[in-house]
Amino acid sequence: MPLNIADLTISSPDFEAGSRLADTFSADGGNTAPRLEITGVPADAVELALIVHDPDAPMPLGFTHWIVYGLPAQDGPVDATADHARTAENTAGKSEYMGPQPPEGHGDHHYYFTVYALDHHVEGTPSREEFLDGYAHAIIEQNRLVGVYSN
Repeated sequence: MPLNIADLTISSPDFEAGSRLADTFSADGGNTAPRLEITGVPADAVELALIVHDPDAPMPLGFTHWIVYGLPAQDGPVDATADHARTAENTAGKSEYMGPQPPEGHGDHHYYFTVYALDHHVEGTPSREEFLDGYAHAIIEQNRLVGVYSN
């Protein structure tokens, strides 16, 4: 079954799609997660997941900056501290948001803020790869917001 991306949206009051992320969101400039808003959550969703990933990182699987499971299946701001929300380890092995920090002179990196609406709950805190392998069948809808950052 093809995924519907027409209704579920993710946006941010802190940056426009395709624009540069402010330094305050980078690992060296404050390491603060940008505010994110989700709308169009399908009625049959039971949970939302959020993954922030940089496929441009010079690593075989890119670099995952943030993973949050257990977000409420409702429209509104992303709140990683909400009841039942769980933050999984990023590629650096930390269970928290880690802002952009591309290698000096490596050019623009693209940061994919992807929201997934799921038809059942995610167990535990799988890595990005484990989630995509083990829960692809549970994704009802997904969509993304892409920001850009370079040093």
